[in-house]
Amino acid sequence: MERLTEEEITNGLEKLPEWKRLDEKWIERKYRFKNFLAGVSYVNQIADYAENEKHHHPFISIDYKVVTLKISSWQAKGLTALDFEMAGHFDELYDQAEK
Repeated sequence: MERLTEEEITNGLEKLPEWKRLDEKWIERKYRFKNFLAGVSYVNQIADYAENEKHHHPFISIDYKVVTLKISSWQAKGLTALDFEMAGHFDELYDQAEK
């Protein structure tokens, strides 16, 4: 797993406009839901995908109707293609979720 270059990170963020770069190592997105349980259901989908398919885990925060995801790759000490792949999948799951 190789750390992405600045150009690759910029290109990745252009494809994921709702995601924001926090610093050189993290990207983050906030998702809003109609109620607390809809957000929790979404988090369960994220957790299942992260654990069972990718073995790569985002930081997850639930603040009532807002779910915040932060992702980075510890091994690479920064952002990798896997982080952006997963961010894209998180967006797809959100598009299918009950909002």
